[in-house]
Amino acid sequence: MALTPETREKLKTVSTPTLMTALYKRGLRNQFIQDVRRINPASGTMVGEAFTLRYMPAREDLNTLSVFRDRSHPQRRAVEDCPEGAVLVMDSRKDPRAASAGSILVSRLMVRGVAGVVTDGGFRDTPVIETLDIPAYHNRASAPTNLTLHQAIDINVPIGCGDAPVFPGDVIVGDGEGVVVVPADLADEIADEAVEMTAYEDFVAEMVLQGRSIMGLYPATDDQTHVDFEQWRNANKR
Repeated sequence: MALTPETREKLKTVSTPTLMTALYKRGLRNQFIQDVRRINPASGTMVGEAFTLRYMPAREDLNTLSVFRDRSHPQRRAVEDCPEGAVLVMDSRKDPRAASAGSILVSRLMVRGVAGVVTDGGFRDTPVIETLDIPAYHNRASAPTNLTLHQAIDINVPIGCGDAPVFPGDVIVGDGEGVVVVPADLADEIADEAVEMTAYEDFVAEMVLQGRSIMGLYPATDDQTHVDFEQWRNANKR
């Protein structure tokens, strides 16, 4: 299923922990990409369909600098072929010792209208990437370019990124806490549920700050809580 504009906008209003709770209810426990963090906090929430790039351990005789002369090189193709509004997700084997990409490639993704970029490895040129208007997530900075570690091998195939399974077309959501992979066929219902969960959690947070006990409130086990929530929703147009 393609990501609709309505679902994209809903997912921009909810947090990754809320999405993980909704996924957990459906038995999906491994959808959070482990050990990645956002380089540029001002870039906002990231939402888009996954377009993938897979790296493998490099074989030195096949992974020299000359490979980048080939216009069909998977890394170059991924940067030029990733669709507008999609998120480029890279399987870099959770190894940040060699850069998955740098500021020039990330800049190219940005000007092409890509919604974000994620690697479970690292980026180089992070001081520049910090200034770019595109969400970018990695494990840590990878200033050295060590071609003997990574070899780009394939694009838009199922991958693992930070221990999470990522299939092309899955919906990738990133915020200040991390990145979640939402299976494409669940995106609409997960978005709807997460919006509802967010409304209730905002109500609870407001009540707690006003001094209310969490007993019967979180979770909502008291009948009066449901009444109060509906009144709050009406007053706040939620």
